[in-house]
This record gives sequence, structure tokens and C-alpha cells, in this order.
Amino acid sequence: MNPCFTRTLLVASFFATVGVASPQVTAQEQALDPVVDAANEINQAARSSQLTVDKIADTTQERVQQYKQISRQIEGLEVYVQQLQKQIDSQQTEKSDLNSSIDEVSVVERQITPLMLRMIDSLATFVELDVPFLQEERTNRIASLQDLMDRADVDVSEKFRRVMEAYQIESEYGRTIEAYNGAKEIDGQSQDVEFLRVGRTVLIYKTRNGDTMGVWNQEQREWQELDSSYASNVQEALRIARKQLAPDLLMLPIFHADTQAGE
Repeated sequence: MNPCFTRTLLVASFFATVGVASPQVTAQEQALDPVVDAANEINQAARSSQLTVDKIADTTQERVQQYKQISRQIEGLEVYVQQLQKQIDSQQTEKSDLNSSIDEVSVVERQITPLMLRMIDSLATFVELDVPFLQEERTNRIASLQDLMDRADVDVSEKFRRVMEAYQIESEYGRTIEAYNGAKEIDGQSQDVEFLRVGRTVLIYKTRNGDTMGVWNQEQREWQELDSSYASNVQEALRIARKQLAPDLLMLPIFHADTQAGE
């Protein structure tokens, strides 16, 4: 065979080979493009899914924290409600007790009003029979109590307090010494005098000029003239009663059961 012809065949064969290989490579590449695109789409979807999962995880964690917080609040509210229920139960018990007390007060009120009326009457009788000191003041006090009992705008408790106050005042008279000014009818004429009261034991009057003195005889329920020898003692007692002198031993006339005055 001719060498030139042989070289021509080899070149033709080479070009034939090259011409066949290039279309195959391009076809493979074209075949892989959808796969690559699909892989890219999968990766993109996976990335988006991961972001969604992360977001859901964060949201879930936030919801869990909110749930725990709300659960603690609910527990606190349950304890608070239980405590309120105890207070309500206690108030219901107290309400029942108050209602019972109100019913009892009504009964006591019906019983105490007649008692107070009897106390006032007894006090009026006592003042009338007692040593006649501060008669106007004491009589007015009793009259005020009698008027008070008829008033509907004053509570029973206030009425009772006033009655007990009057009794307390009368009780204090028995252990105090007092000097006060007043009017006394002497020999048919009203004169200004000084009264000396020592408890309920001694009641003496002395005219302003000291010329006349008298002492109350409770046994005979009358005034009796007092000897002038008692003048200095009476004057000292008056000064002690007015807190012008320190307390000291007093020499004053006291009536015995036989109605005779003695020291």
C-alpha cells in the first residue's frame, strides 16, 4: 500500500474519532444539568427547612417558658384563692356571731332600759335623803337623765354610760373634801355663805363675815347652829378644801347617833 494513502486514512480516522467524541460529552453534560439543578433545589429546600425548624424550635422553647411562667402564676393564684376562701369562711363565721350578738343586744336592750329607769329613781331618792350639798346641781343631773331616757336619738349605750357616770360622781362625793359658795336662808333672809363638805360626814356653812356658822344634823335632818369656837378650824378646813393649804388633821364637829355633835 502506498504510504501516502496510509497517512491519509489515519488522519481521516483521527478526525472521525474526534468528531464522534465531542457530541457525546456535550450530551452527558446536558443530561447532568437537571440533576445538578435538582440537587441545588434540594439543598435550597433543605436550607429553608432548617431555618423553619430552627424558628419552630425557638418558638417552642419560648412557648415552654411561657407555659412554665403561667403554671407558676396559676399555682400562686390557687394558693391565693385558698387563702381568700379561708378568710371568707372566717368572715361568714364572724357574721353569724355578729347576728347572734345583735339578737342578744335586742334582748339586753329590752331588759336594761327598765333597769336604768329604776337606777335613776333610786338615785333621785338617794339624793333627796342624802346630806343636802350641791342640791341644785345634783337635782339637775337627775332631771337631765330622766329627759335623756325619753330621747329616741340617743343610743342605749350612751344612756347607760350617762347613768353610770352619775353614780360615779355620787360615789366620789363620799371620799372628797370640797368648798363652794352658795345661798342659805338665815333668820328668814337669803345670805351668801361658804359651804364646807367633808365626804358625806360633815356639811358646814359659814357666812362671809364669819358671824354665823351652822352644821347639818343628818339624824334630825336639820341645820344646827355651830359654836364660834370652831371658827378657826372651819376656816382652815375651807382653805385646805380650796387647795390653799396642805392637807392636815381637821378638828370638826361630827354628829353621833344620839344627835350630839362631837369632834
